[in-house]
Amino acid sequence: MESETPRVSFISIVDFSEEARWLYLTESVSDLLGFEPRELMGRSAFDLVHPDEFSRVKQMHYDTIREDKAAALAYLRLKHKNPFKGYILCAVSRTVVHSVLVGSVSFAAPGGKALQNASTAQEVEVITPSAKNFDLRRWGDPSPMFLSPTPGDLSSPAVSSSTSTDGSDTSPDSNRRQKTSVISFNPMPSRSSRSALILDRFSIHCTVLYCSNDILLSPMKVLGRSFFDFVTSRTAHNVRSSIDVIKAWGVNERGQPSDGGFGFGKFMLLPDGRDSRVEDAQDAPLSRRRERLHSRAPPPSKRYASHSSSGTPPHPRVRTPLSIPDHEIPVDAIFSGHSDGLLLILRAAL
Repeated sequence: MESETPRVSFISIVDFSEEARWLYLTESVSDLLGFEPRELMGRSAFDLVHPDEFSRVKQMHYDTIREDKAAALAYLRLKHKNPFKGYILCAVSRTVVHSVLVGSVSFAAPGGKALQNASTAQEVEVITPSAKNFDLRRWGDPSPMFLSPTPGDLSSPAVSSSTSTDGSDTSPDSNRRQKTSVISFNPMPSRSSRSALILDRFSIHCTVLYCSNDILLSPMKVLGRSFFDFVTSRTAHNVRSSIDVIKAWGVNERGQPSDGGFGFGKFMLLPDGRDSRVEDAQDAPLSRRRERLHSRAPPPSKRYASHSSSGTPPHPRVRTPLSIPDHEIPVDAIFSGHSDGLLLILRAAL
Protein backbone atom coordinates (compact mmCIF):
# COMPACT_ATOMS: atom_id res chain seq x y z
CA MET A 1 0.00 0.00 0.00
CA GLU A 2 2.74 2.47 0.94
CA SER A 3 4.60 1.86 -2.33
CA GLU A 4 1.41 2.78 -4.23
CA THR A 5 0.79 6.04 -2.36
CA PRO A 6 2.05 9.09 -4.31
CA ARG A 7 4.88 10.94 -2.55
CA VAL A 8 3.23 14.33 -2.94
CA SER A 9 2.54 17.32 -0.75
CA PHE A 10 -0.42 19.68 -0.95
CA ILE A 11 -0.78 23.13 0.62
CA SER A 12 -3.77 23.75 2.87
CA ILE A 13 -5.37 26.46 4.98
CA VAL A 14 -7.82 25.87 7.86
CA ASP A 15 -9.63 28.37 10.04
CA PHE A 16 -9.42 29.00 13.79
CA SER A 17 -12.78 27.41 14.48
CA GLU A 18 -13.34 24.39 16.69
CA GLU A 19 -14.02 22.35 13.54
CA ALA A 20 -10.81 23.49 11.76
CA ARG A 21 -12.62 23.96 8.45
CA TRP A 22 -10.70 23.75 5.20
CA LEU A 23 -10.49 27.15 3.50
CA TYR A 24 -8.00 26.34 0.76
CA LEU A 25 -6.40 23.21 -0.70
CA THR A 26 -4.15 22.76 -3.72
CA GLU A 27 -4.73 20.14 -6.40
CA SER A 28 -2.37 17.46 -5.10
CA VAL A 29 -4.85 16.59 -2.34
CA SER A 30 -6.55 14.42 -4.95
CA ASP A 31 -3.33 12.46 -5.53
CA LEU A 32 -2.68 11.90 -1.83
CA LEU A 33 -6.16 11.46 -0.32
CA GLY A 34 -8.41 10.97 -3.34
CA PHE A 35 -10.58 14.04 -2.70
CA GLU A 36 -10.97 16.96 -5.06
CA PRO A 37 -10.36 20.32 -3.34
CA ARG A 38 -14.01 21.32 -3.82
CA GLU A 39 -15.14 18.21 -1.91
CA LEU A 40 -13.30 19.31 1.24
CA MET A 41 -13.78 23.07 1.13
CA GLY A 42 -15.80 24.16 4.16
CA ARG A 43 -15.66 20.73 5.78
CA SER A 44 -13.97 20.02 9.10
CA ALA A 45 -10.43 18.73 8.77
CA PHE A 46 -11.20 16.47 11.72
CA ASP A 47 -13.56 14.46 9.50
CA LEU A 48 -10.48 12.80 8.02
CA VAL A 49 -8.65 12.16 11.30
CA HIS A 50 -8.46 8.61 12.64
CA PRO A 51 -10.96 8.15 15.53
CA ASP A 52 -8.20 6.98 17.88
CA GLU A 53 -6.31 10.23 17.30
CA PHE A 54 -9.20 12.69 17.22
CA SER A 55 -8.84 14.10 20.74
CA ARG A 56 -5.08 14.63 20.48
CA VAL A 57 -5.32 16.24 17.05
CA LYS A 58 -8.03 18.61 18.27
CA GLN A 59 -5.88 19.51 21.28
CA MET A 60 -2.93 20.06 18.93
CA HIS A 61 -5.04 22.37 16.77
CA TYR A 62 -5.96 24.44 19.80
CA ASP A 63 -2.40 24.50 21.20
CA THR A 64 -0.99 25.53 17.83
CA ILE A 65 -3.21 28.61 17.79
CA ARG A 66 -2.87 29.44 21.48
CA GLU A 67 0.94 29.17 21.42
CA ASP A 68 1.25 30.94 18.05
CA LYS A 69 3.40 28.20 16.54
CA ALA A 70 5.28 28.30 13.26
CA ALA A 71 6.90 25.55 11.14
CA ALA A 72 5.48 22.88 13.43
CA LEU A 73 5.28 19.29 12.15
CA ALA A 74 3.05 16.41 13.23
CA TYR A 75 2.62 12.81 12.10
CA LEU A 76 -0.95 11.50 12.06
CA ARG A 77 -3.36 9.41 9.99
CA LEU A 78 -5.84 10.89 7.51
CA LYS A 79 -8.64 9.04 5.76
CA HIS A 80 -8.44 8.32 2.04
CA LYS A 81 -11.60 8.75 -0.03
CA ASN A 82 -11.23 5.17 -1.25
CA PRO A 83 -12.29 3.03 1.73
CA PHE A 84 -10.05 0.19 0.54
CA LYS A 85 -7.02 2.44 1.11
CA GLY A 86 -8.02 3.19 4.69
CA TYR A 87 -5.94 5.77 6.52
CA ILE A 88 -2.70 7.29 5.18
CA LEU A 89 0.13 8.23 7.52
CA CYS A 90 0.82 11.90 6.78
CA ALA A 91 3.23 14.62 7.81
CA VAL A 92 1.19 17.75 8.57
CA SER A 93 2.92 21.12 8.89
CA ARG A 94 1.25 24.22 10.28
CA THR A 95 1.98 27.87 10.95
CA VAL A 96 -0.30 30.46 12.51
CA VAL A 97 -0.85 33.25 9.98
CA HIS A 98 -2.89 35.98 11.66
CA SER A 99 -6.36 34.38 11.68
CA VAL A 100 -5.79 31.06 9.89
CA LEU A 101 -3.48 28.05 9.99
CA VAL A 102 -1.38 27.63 6.86
CA GLY A 103 0.60 24.50 6.16
CA SER A 104 0.88 21.33 4.13
CA VAL A 105 0.04 17.65 4.13
CA SER A 106 2.40 15.08 2.64
CA PHE A 107 2.86 11.34 2.59
CA ALA A 108 5.08 10.20 5.47
CA ALA A 109 7.71 7.63 4.57
CA PRO A 110 10.85 6.82 6.58
CA GLY A 111 14.19 7.83 5.13
CA GLY A 112 16.26 10.86 4.35
CA LYS A 113 13.29 13.03 3.38
CA ALA A 114 11.61 12.44 6.73
CA LEU A 115 14.84 13.29 8.54
CA GLN A 116 15.17 16.50 6.54
CA ASN A 117 11.60 17.52 7.29
CA ALA A 118 11.89 16.81 11.00
CA SER A 119 15.32 18.35 11.47
CA THR A 120 14.26 21.68 9.94
CA ALA A 121 10.90 21.93 11.73
CA GLN A 122 10.56 24.01 14.88
CA GLU A 123 8.60 21.25 16.58
CA VAL A 124 7.86 17.60 15.86
CA GLU A 125 4.90 15.79 17.40
CA VAL A 126 4.07 12.16 16.67
CA ILE A 127 0.37 11.39 17.10
CA THR A 128 0.19 7.94 15.49
CA PRO A 129 1.72 5.35 17.85
CA SER A 130 3.22 3.28 15.03
CA ALA A 131 5.11 6.34 13.72
CA LYS A 132 7.46 6.71 16.69
CA ASN A 133 10.42 6.22 14.37
CA PHE A 134 9.66 9.66 12.91
CA ASP A 135 10.26 11.35 16.27
CA LEU A 136 13.38 13.50 16.37
CA ARG A 137 15.19 14.38 19.58
CA ARG A 138 17.42 17.42 19.38
CA TRP A 139 20.37 17.94 21.70
CA GLY A 140 18.43 20.46 23.77
CA ASP A 141 15.49 18.14 24.40
CA PRO A 142 15.19 16.26 27.71
CA SER A 143 17.12 13.00 27.69
CA PRO A 144 14.95 9.88 27.35
CA MET A 145 17.51 7.89 29.37
CA PHE A 146 17.11 7.24 33.09
CA LEU A 147 19.44 9.13 35.40
CA SER A 148 22.28 7.06 36.88
CA PRO A 149 22.23 6.99 40.69
CA THR A 150 24.93 8.98 42.45
CA PRO A 151 26.99 7.34 45.23
CA GLY A 152 24.75 8.89 47.86
CA ASP A 153 21.70 7.33 46.25
CA LEU A 154 23.00 3.75 46.19
CA SER A 155 21.36 2.92 49.50
CA SER A 156 17.89 3.70 48.15
CA PRO A 157 16.13 2.62 44.96
CA ALA A 158 16.92 4.83 41.97
CA VAL A 159 14.13 7.10 40.78
CA SER A 160 13.96 7.53 37.03
CA SER A 161 13.74 10.95 35.42
CA SER A 162 10.26 10.09 34.16
CA THR A 163 8.81 9.16 37.55
CA SER A 164 8.22 11.52 40.46
CA THR A 165 8.54 10.60 44.12
CA ASP A 166 4.79 10.01 44.35
CA GLY A 167 4.91 7.54 41.47
CA SER A 168 3.29 9.80 38.88
CA ASP A 169 4.59 9.91 35.31
CA THR A 170 6.51 13.14 34.53
CA SER A 171 8.11 12.12 31.22
CA PRO A 172 8.10 14.59 28.28
CA ASP A 173 5.41 12.50 26.59
CA SER A 174 3.31 12.64 29.75
CA ASN A 175 3.73 16.40 30.01
CA ARG A 176 2.60 16.68 26.42
CA ARG A 177 -0.50 14.63 27.20
CA GLN A 178 -1.17 16.65 30.36
CA LYS A 179 -1.48 19.99 28.57
CA THR A 180 -4.56 21.93 29.41
CA SER A 181 -7.60 19.91 28.47
CA VAL A 182 -9.91 22.91 28.57
CA ILE A 183 -10.37 24.00 24.97
CA SER A 184 -12.22 27.23 24.34
CA PHE A 185 -12.64 28.50 20.79
CA ASN A 186 -14.99 31.33 21.72
CA PRO A 187 -13.39 33.46 20.48
CA MET A 188 -9.88 32.65 19.23
CA PRO A 189 -8.11 35.97 18.62
CA SER A 190 -5.84 36.78 15.72
CA ARG A 191 -2.21 35.96 16.39
CA SER A 192 1.13 36.89 14.84
CA SER A 193 1.01 39.42 12.06
CA ARG A 194 2.26 36.95 9.48
CA SER A 195 1.36 36.72 5.79
CA ALA A 196 1.42 33.64 3.59
CA LEU A 197 2.23 33.58 -0.12
CA ILE A 198 2.03 30.70 -2.56
CA LEU A 199 4.49 31.04 -5.42
CA ASP A 200 4.72 29.23 -8.74
CA ARG A 201 7.65 26.86 -8.22
CA PHE A 202 7.84 26.05 -11.95
CA SER A 203 8.61 29.64 -12.99
CA ILE A 204 11.93 31.47 -12.65
CA HIS A 205 9.91 34.54 -11.73
CA CYS A 206 8.08 32.75 -8.89
CA THR A 207 4.75 34.31 -9.81
CA VAL A 208 2.52 35.02 -6.80
CA LEU A 209 -0.51 32.71 -6.94
CA TYR A 210 -2.02 33.47 -3.53
CA CYS A 211 -1.67 36.07 -0.78
CA SER A 212 -3.43 35.44 2.54
CA ASN A 213 -3.87 39.01 3.79
CA ASP A 214 -2.80 42.63 3.35
CA ILE A 215 -0.66 42.96 6.48
CA LEU A 216 2.57 43.30 4.47
CA LEU A 217 1.52 43.19 0.81
CA SER A 218 -1.66 44.09 -1.03
CA PRO A 219 -3.17 40.95 -2.61
CA MET A 220 -4.54 43.03 -5.48
CA LYS A 221 -1.07 44.36 -6.19
CA VAL A 222 0.97 41.16 -5.94
CA LEU A 223 -1.24 38.48 -7.55
CA GLY A 224 0.05 37.49 -10.96
CA ARG A 225 3.33 39.36 -10.58
CA SER A 226 6.84 38.12 -10.01
CA PHE A 227 7.59 37.74 -6.32
CA PHE A 228 10.95 39.39 -6.94
CA ASP A 229 9.14 42.60 -7.83
CA PHE A 230 8.63 42.93 -4.08
CA VAL A 231 12.18 42.14 -3.00
CA THR A 232 14.88 44.82 -2.97
CA SER A 233 17.52 44.42 -5.65
CA ARG A 234 20.31 44.16 -3.07
CA THR A 235 18.71 41.17 -1.34
CA ALA A 236 17.13 39.52 -4.39
CA HIS A 237 20.18 37.35 -5.12
CA ASN A 238 20.12 35.77 -1.66
CA VAL A 239 16.37 35.19 -1.88
CA ARG A 240 16.77 33.52 -5.29
CA SER A 241 19.49 31.29 -3.88
CA SER A 242 17.30 30.31 -0.95
CA ILE A 243 14.39 29.49 -3.24
CA ASP A 244 16.63 27.41 -5.49
CA VAL A 245 17.75 25.38 -2.48
CA ILE A 246 14.14 24.86 -1.34
CA LYS A 247 13.18 23.73 -4.84
CA ALA A 248 16.02 21.22 -4.83
CA TRP A 249 15.01 19.94 -1.40
CA GLY A 250 11.38 19.62 -2.45
CA VAL A 251 11.85 16.65 -4.76
CA ASN A 252 10.91 13.09 -3.82
CA GLU A 253 12.87 9.93 -4.53
CA ARG A 254 11.06 9.61 -7.86
CA GLY A 255 12.21 13.03 -9.02
CA GLN A 256 8.75 14.57 -8.62
CA PRO A 257 7.98 17.90 -6.91
CA SER A 258 7.15 17.31 -3.26
CA ASP A 259 8.00 18.58 0.22
CA GLY A 260 11.51 19.02 1.55
CA GLY A 261 11.60 20.70 4.93
CA PHE A 262 11.81 24.33 5.98
CA GLY A 263 14.27 27.08 5.15
CA PHE A 264 14.62 30.28 7.16
CA GLY A 265 15.90 33.67 6.06
CA LYS A 266 15.61 37.43 6.22
CA PHE A 267 15.41 40.02 3.46
CA MET A 268 14.05 43.46 2.58
CA LEU A 269 10.48 43.59 1.28
CA LEU A 270 9.17 46.28 -1.09
CA PRO A 271 5.41 46.71 -0.52
CA ASP A 272 5.17 49.16 -3.43
CA GLY A 273 6.97 46.82 -5.82
CA ARG A 274 9.42 47.39 -8.64
CA ASP A 275 10.14 45.97 -12.09
CA SER A 276 12.52 43.08 -11.50
CA ARG A 277 12.58 42.26 -15.23
CA VAL A 278 15.11 45.04 -15.78
CA GLU A 279 17.42 43.37 -13.30
CA ASP A 280 16.80 39.96 -14.90
CA ALA A 281 17.76 41.35 -18.28
CA GLN A 282 21.00 42.79 -16.89
CA ASP A 283 21.90 39.51 -15.21
CA ALA A 284 21.14 37.41 -18.30
CA PRO A 285 24.03 36.10 -20.46
CA LEU A 286 25.17 38.36 -23.27
CA SER A 287 23.76 36.04 -25.94
CA ARG A 288 20.31 36.15 -24.32
CA ARG A 289 20.44 39.92 -23.99
CA ARG A 290 21.27 40.22 -27.70
CA GLU A 291 18.38 37.90 -28.50
CA ARG A 292 16.02 40.02 -26.40
CA LEU A 293 17.32 43.23 -27.99
CA HIS A 294 16.82 41.75 -31.46
CA SER A 295 13.27 40.63 -30.60
CA ARG A 296 12.41 44.17 -29.51
CA ALA A 297 13.79 45.82 -32.62
CA PRO A 298 11.21 47.96 -34.49
CA PRO A 299 9.63 46.43 -37.63
CA PRO A 300 11.04 47.52 -40.99
CA SER A 301 7.89 49.30 -42.11
CA LYS A 302 4.69 50.74 -40.67
CA ARG A 303 2.44 48.30 -42.44
CA TYR A 304 3.72 45.53 -40.15
CA ALA A 305 3.63 47.64 -37.02
CA SER A 306 0.12 46.61 -35.96
CA HIS A 307 0.55 42.88 -36.59
CA SER A 308 2.53 40.14 -34.93
CA SER A 309 2.92 36.43 -35.62
CA SER A 310 1.32 35.53 -32.29
CA GLY A 311 -1.67 37.81 -32.71
CA THR A 312 -0.74 39.85 -29.64
CA PRO A 313 0.22 43.52 -29.54
CA PRO A 314 3.94 44.15 -30.05
CA HIS A 315 6.15 45.04 -27.11
CA PRO A 316 6.26 48.78 -26.43
CA ARG A 317 9.48 50.37 -27.60
CA VAL A 318 9.65 52.80 -24.70
CA ARG A 319 9.32 51.64 -21.11
CA THR A 320 7.57 54.00 -18.76
CA PRO A 321 10.01 55.03 -16.01
CA LEU A 322 9.15 53.59 -12.62
CA SER A 323 9.29 55.60 -9.44
CA ILE A 324 12.10 54.60 -7.13
CA PRO A 325 10.66 52.59 -4.24
CA ASP A 326 11.55 54.09 -0.89
CA HIS A 327 9.45 52.00 1.51
CA GLU A 328 11.29 48.87 2.65
CA ILE A 329 10.37 46.41 5.39
CA PRO A 330 12.84 43.93 6.86
CA VAL A 331 11.05 40.57 7.08
CA ASP A 332 11.71 37.12 8.50
CA ALA A 333 10.78 34.33 6.10
CA ILE A 334 10.01 30.62 6.24
CA PHE A 335 10.34 28.85 2.89
CA SER A 336 8.99 25.39 2.06
CA GLY A 337 8.52 23.53 -1.20
CA HIS A 338 5.49 21.43 -2.13
CA SER A 339 4.07 19.63 -5.14
CA ASP A 340 1.85 22.54 -6.19
CA GLY A 341 4.01 25.50 -5.30
CA LEU A 342 6.33 27.22 -2.85
CA LEU A 343 4.90 28.31 0.48
CA LEU A 344 6.37 31.49 1.91
CA ILE A 345 5.52 32.78 5.38
CA LEU A 346 6.50 36.39 6.12
CA ARG A 347 6.46 38.62 9.19
CA ALA A 348 8.03 41.98 9.91
CA ALA A 349 11.43 41.35 11.49
CA LEU A 350 11.64 42.09 15.19
